[in-house]
Amino acid sequence: MGNRAGRTDFEWVYTDQPHTQRRKEMLAKYPAIKALMRPDPRLKWAVLGLVLAQLLACRLAQNLAWRWLLFWAYAFGGCVNHSLTLAIHDISHNAAFGSGRAAHNRWLAVFANLPVGVPYAASFKKYHVDHHRYLGGHGLDVDVPTRLEGWLFCTPARKLLWLALQPFFYSLRPLCVHPKAVTRMEVLNALVQLAADAAIFALWGLKPVAYLLASSLLGLGLHPISGHFVAEHYMFLKGHETYSYYGPLNWITFNVGYHVEHHDFPSIPGCNLPLVRKIAPEYYDHLPQHHSWVKVLWDFVLEDSLGPFARVKRVCKLAEDRL
Repeated sequence: MGNRAGRTDFEWVYTDQPHTQRRKEMLAKYPAIKALMRPDPRLKWAVLGLVLAQLLACRLAQNLAWRWLLFWAYAFGGCVNHSLTLAIHDISHNAAFGSGRAAHNRWLAVFANLPVGVPYAASFKKYHVDHHRYLGGHGLDVDVPTRLEGWLFCTPARKLLWLALQPFFYSLRPLCVHPKAVTRMEVLNALVQLAADAAIFALWGLKPVAYLLASSLLGLGLHPISGHFVAEHYMFLKGHETYSYYGPLNWITFNVGYHVEHHDFPSIPGCNLPLVRKIAPEYYDHLPQHHSWVKVLWDFVLEDSLGPFARVKRVCKLAEDRL
C-alpha cells in the first residue's frame, strides 16, 4: 500500500485534441445536431429547487448535533452542492439562457453558488473556457494537476488524501498554474456570497453555515459523485484522454458523465447530450467508457499506473481571446 505509483511524468502528445476534428465530421454528417445547441429552459428551475432544498436543510441543521450535521452534509448536502457546481458548469456554457443573454447566465450561476458557501462561479467560468480550448494545454488547462501533485501524491494513501482534498487543489491550482486578473464579476460574486453567508449566520447561527461548507468540502472531496473528476480525463487507457459514463448518477449531475459528447459539443446543454449519442452512436459506442464512478476512485487509488501524472498534456498555441 506504500509503493509509489508507476508514472513519473505526464503523457506528452504532439497532436491536437481529438474533439475538434470529430465535431467537424459529425456536423457535416448530422446537421440535426445543430438543433440541440439551444438553451435548457428547465435548468433555472432545477437550480432554484436545489438552492431552496439547501436553505430548508440550513433551517433544520441548526438543531442537529455536530455528528449528525456532518453525516447529512455528506449524505445529502454533498450531493446537492456537487449537483449545483455542475449546474454552474452547464451555465458557464450559457446553457440556461443562451449566449445572447450572457449576463442572465452569469447571475444565475452566482445564485446557484449561494449554498456552496464560498465564491466560485465567476472564477470557474473564467478558467473553464481554457479547459475546452486548450485541453491538456501546458500552463493553460488548470484541470491538469501540477508536477508537484504528481510527485507528491504517488502512493495509495497519498492519492486517497489527494482525492479528499480536491476542493482545495481545484481552488488553488489556477493561482499557481495560470493566474489571471480578478474580474468585476468575481468581485460581485464574492460580495453576494459573503452577504448570503452573513444573512444565514444572522438568521440561524453557526451550524447552518458549517453545514453548507461541510457539504461542499465533503461532497467535492472523497464522495461517489466526485468520481467524475477522475473519470473524465485521467488516462485509464493509453491513447484516450476523455471518457464518458452513462450510468444513473447522470440524473443528478446534469449529464456531466456524457463527457466525450460534452467536449465534442460544449454549446449543447447537458439535457441534450444523450441525443448526440443517439444520433451518432458510431462515434461513441466503440470508445472506452466508465461504468461506475466509485470503481474509478477505487482503481485510481490502488492502480500503480494511475495518479495525478496520468493525464495527457500538450503544448498549445494561444488563441485570440473572444470572451
